[in-house]
Amino acid sequence: MLKKLLVAVTLVLAVVSSAMAEKQTVGAAEHVKVVEANLRFLTRIDTGAASTSLHAEDMRVIDGENIDPADYSEAEQKSVVRPLMRKNIGKYLQFTTENEHGEKHQGKALITDVAAVRNSQGLEIRYKVALAIAWQGQAKTVDVNLRDRSKMHYKLLIGRNWLEGDYLVDVELNKNLK
Repeated sequence: MLKKLLVAVTLVLAVVSSAMAEKQTVGAAEHVKVVEANLRFLTRIDTGAASTSLHAEDMRVIDGENIDPADYSEAEQKSVVRPLMRKNIGKYLQFTTENEHGEKHQGKALITDVAAVRNSQGLEIRYKVALAIAWQGQAKTVDVNLRDRSKMHYKLLIGRNWLEGDYLVDVELNKNLK
């Protein structure tokens, strides 16, 4: 009985150790690249954020209805804005992004979803697009929500959807990146 338990524990430890060994460790801040824009960003790794968020302005749906959520009250965000924006899923969104060095890229991406995000400013409805985010030469494509982050220090925020399955976060790493 004890021998079987010891074998089982050893197998579990081997599996856990193997899974952990395959994951790379990132710090609380990292330099990453948005592949489609060919731009490098100093990014904040935020395990509290469900999804990745990229600075975008001048957003325009190509061959779709352009809605400015700022024209609506918070009460109307879910009931009016979200259903209107969801009609644009599958269409292309043209937008401009800019990193912390002022380097800009105008691009377009397929709208994959519409997200309702609650933050300190209230409820926001945002488009999501699939983008490849690369770190140390390895790219991973994830849904990224787009919003104006021009007043924020980090123009790109990495959320759990990019970390999941591949990365562990060590907040002691890269403390000096700002």
